[in-house]
Amino acid sequence: MAANQTLKLNAEVREAGKSTARELRRGWYVPAVVYGPKTKPLSLAIHVNDAIKYGRMSFENSIFTLESKDSALNGLKVLRKQLVVHPVTRRPIHMDFFAPDMTQAVRVDVEVRISGKAKGTAEGGLVSMVRRTVEIECLPLEIPEFFELDVTDMGLNESMHVSDIKFPANTHVITSNDETIVTCAEVKEEVATPVVAAEGAAPAEGAAAAPGAAGAPAAGAAAAAGGDKAGGKAPAGGGEKK
Repeated sequence: MAANQTLKLNAEVREAGKSTARELRRGWYVPAVVYGPKTKPLSLAIHVNDAIKYGRMSFENSIFTLESKDSALNGLKVLRKQLVVHPVTRRPIHMDFFAPDMTQAVRVDVEVRISGKAKGTAEGGLVSMVRRTVEIECLPLEIPEFFELDVTDMGLNESMHVSDIKFPANTHVITSNDETIVTCAEVKEEVATPVVAAEGAAPAEGAAAAPGAAGAPAAGAAAAAGGDKAGGKAPAGGGEKK
C-alpha cells in the first residue's frame, strides 16, 4: 500500500498543430499536452519508448517529474490522465498530463489486490473479483500504488466489501463502503436435460428409421411388388421352339 514513487520523464516543447503532430510521430515522438489549476496548457513531445513504457496501467497514478530545457516544463510534477493509441498498431499517438496543485487532494482510482486463500475454497467455493478499483481522494504524493484485501477468512457464499479494506488515515474514500469487492460462491454444474421426442413425431433429418417402423418398404419388398405387376413369371431360358 506504499505510495507511488516519483519518476523522471524527458519532455520537449513543441508547436501546437496537426502538421507538427504528424511530423513528431514520424520522428518517433508522441505529441502531448499538460494542464492544471496552476499551469497554463502547454504542448510537449514525449519519446515513443517512454510513452509505451509509462502507458501501462501500473503507472496510471504515478507522479512524473518532467525534465526539459524549457523552464516552464522543467521540474513540473504531473499525473498521466489519458493515453490514445492507434486502433490497429496500438502505438501511442497522444498523451494528456495533469499538473496538480501538490498541496491539494486529487481524486483517483486505485487498484485492489487480494491476498491469502479463502477458507470457502475448501468447500468447493470459487473466488471472483467483482470490483478491481476503489475511488479515493488524497494528496498527489500520497497516492497508494494499490490496496490489499486479505480474503483468508472469507467462507463459502460470503463476500467482502470496500469497508473491509484498511485505508490510510490520510485517505478519503469516495466509493461506497457497501460496494462488493470479492465473493466466494459455490460452483454448480449444469445438468443437461434429455429431450424426449413426442409419440409419432417424425425422426430428425438424417436420423435412421427404427427397425420395424412404418415408412418406406425394404428393398426386397419393392422388388417383389414389381414382379407381381409384370404379370407372371418369365419363361425359363433354353426352351425348344415349336
